[in-house]
Amino acid sequence: MLISDLINPERIALDVKARSKKRVLEVAAASLYPAADGIEERIVYSGLCARERIGTTALGSGVALPHCRLADLPAAAGCLLKLHDPVDFDSSDGQPVDLVFALMVPESHEDQHLKLLALVAETFHDGERRSQLREATSPEHVMELLESWEMQQV
Repeated sequence: MLISDLINPERIALDVKARSKKRVLEVAAASLYPAADGIEERIVYSGLCARERIGTTALGSGVALPHCRLADLPAAAGCLLKLHDPVDFDSSDGQPVDLVFALMVPESHEDQHLKLLALVAETFHDGERRSQLREATSPEHVMELLESWEMQQV
């Protein structure tokens, strides 16, 4: 699976105004739940919050990867948020977060969950890619970036 398979322009939000981690998770849940095929937004939000309580999902370098596994979810889905102002996410490097990729995966797909987390983390580990995402001007531009990176991996 590719990152571009997980998101679409409707689940990419640029210039998101959120002042707290809680608000970022609320925005992520609102973006994700239409792909949850009947699972309520509050359930998606609760899943993201429950995982965050275990420990921060901040990867460092201004990136966070909140995620959850949900029962009855038909397929994995993600959203990408570029925050207007960075938010404290308790990152181990102390940097606030401005790029958020939220992910939800069916509860029974633990192996897929781990592979997708690794894929997203690897993609966002690259400093040049993070810079390109931060400079993106539209959801379509973000999709073009993701697809071009994926073509380079083939």
